[in-house]
Amino acid sequence: MTGTGHKHAAVPEGAGSISLTNAVAMGTGVMIGAGIFALTGQIAGLAGPLFPLSFVLGAVVTMFSAYSYIVMSNTWPSSGGIAMILTKAYGPGAVAAAASVLMALSMVINESLVARTFATYALRPFGIQDGPLVPAIGVALIVMAYLVNVSGNRSVGLWSVVMSAVKIGGIALFGVAALWASGMENWSPVVRLSENGITGFAASVALSILAFKGFTTITNSGGEITDPRRNVGRTILISIMVCVVVYLLVALAVGSALTPGQIQQARDYALAEAAQPVLGQTGFYLTVVLAMVATASGLIASVFAVSRMLTMLTEMQMIPHSHFGLSGGIRSHMLIYTVAIASALTVLFDLGRIASLGAFFYLVMDMVVHWGVWRNLRHRIGARGWVILTALALDAAVLAAFTLFKWRADPAIVIVALATMLTALLAERLYLGRFVSFGADEDHIGHQRARPID
Repeated sequence: MTGTGHKHAAVPEGAGSISLTNAVAMGTGVMIGAGIFALTGQIAGLAGPLFPLSFVLGAVVTMFSAYSYIVMSNTWPSSGGIAMILTKAYGPGAVAAAASVLMALSMVINESLVARTFATYALRPFGIQDGPLVPAIGVALIVMAYLVNVSGNRSVGLWSVVMSAVKIGGIALFGVAALWASGMENWSPVVRLSENGITGFAASVALSILAFKGFTTITNSGGEITDPRRNVGRTILISIMVCVVVYLLVALAVGSALTPGQIQQARDYALAEAAQPVLGQTGFYLTVVLAMVATASGLIASVFAVSRMLTMLTEMQMIPHSHFGLSGGIRSHMLIYTVAIASALTVLFDLGRIASLGAFFYLVMDMVVHWGVWRNLRHRIGARGWVILTALALDAAVLAAFTLFKWRADPAIVIVALATMLTALLAERLYLGRFVSFGADEDHIGHQRARPID
C-alpha cells in the first residue's frame, strides 16, 4: 500500500462537493423519476386495487435494506460506496466484483427505463405509443444527461435541486388536485387482489422496491457528500420518507381516477391518463411536462452515480478497462460507457422487461450485501444483526415470488437474468484470476489505484 493510494482513498476527487440538500435532491430525483412515472402502471397491473399498499410494503423492505448501507457508509464513506461495501465484506474477489457489476447493471437498466418513460410521455400528446421514435427520443435524453454530467458535480447538484423542487411540488399538486376532483368515486372499497392473486401482489412489491432503489445513488456518491459520516444516513432516510409520501399521494390519485383495467391498459403513461378525466386537457398536458422534467432529472442523477461506481471498480482493478482511443481519465470514460450501454438497452427492451431485469439484479445484489455485512462485518461496525437478517429474509421472499410469477408469465426474461448473473460471476473469476493476478492488462498501468484500507 502506497502513501498515494491511501490519500486517494481518504480524500477522493470531489470530496465535500455535494451538500446535504443536493444529495437528497439526487436521491429523490432518481427514485421519483422511475418510481412514479415508469412503474405505477406496472405495479398496478400486478397488484390490482391494492397497488398503493404495494408501495408501502416496498418502502418497509427498503428501510430495512437501507440499514446495511447506512452503517457501512458511516464507517467507510466512499464514492462508489456499494463496491466498497462488497469489497469490505468479501474481499477484492469475484463475489464482490460480480455483485458490484450487478448493481451497476441495475442502475444502467434504470436509466434506460427512465429514458423510455420520458419518450413515452413526450409522444403521448401526439397519440404515439410505440415505434422507432420511442427509443430515439430516449437515447437523445441519455446523451443530454451525459452532457450535463460532463460539466461537473456543481452543475449536477444545481440541476438536481431545481428539478427535484419542481417535480416534487408538481407531483404533490397533481395528487391533491386529482383526489379533490375525483372525490375518490372510482376507488373500490372492497379489499381484493388482482387476478394474479397473492403471487402477483408479492411480485409487485419487487417493482415497488425498484422504485425506491434510488437511495443507492446516495451511497455511491458518499465520498463526495459534505460530512459523509453524518449526512449519508440522513440523506437516505429523508429521501425515502419524501418518496413514500409522494408515491402514496399519486397512487391514491391514480386509483381514484382510473379503474384497475384502465391503469393496466395505460401502464406506460398512467399518470397522464389519470389526469385527463379529472383535470381536463390542461391537466393532461401539465402532467406530460411534469413527467418529462422528473424523468430527465432522475436520469442525470443516475448517470452521475453509476459512472462513479464503475470508476471505483476500475481503480480497484475489479473490472477490466480499455481507453478505446479516448482521451481523458477513467471517470470520463465511464460516463461514455454508461450512456452507451443505457442507450443500447433503451433500443432493445420495452418498459416491462427493463423493469423486470432491474428488479432481479438489484434484489440479488442487495441480498449479497446483507449476507456479507451480517456474516463478516456486523461486530466490527457495531451493526444490529437482527435488522440485517430481516432485510435479507424480506428480499428473499420478494425475489422468490417475483421469480415464480415471471417464470409463469415471461420465462425468457428469467433466463436472461440468470444467464447474465452467471456470466458476470464467471467473467469476474476469469478476469481476477488471470489478468489481475499476472498484471496482463497494461492499459491499466496509468490508472491503478490502491484498494480501500481500514
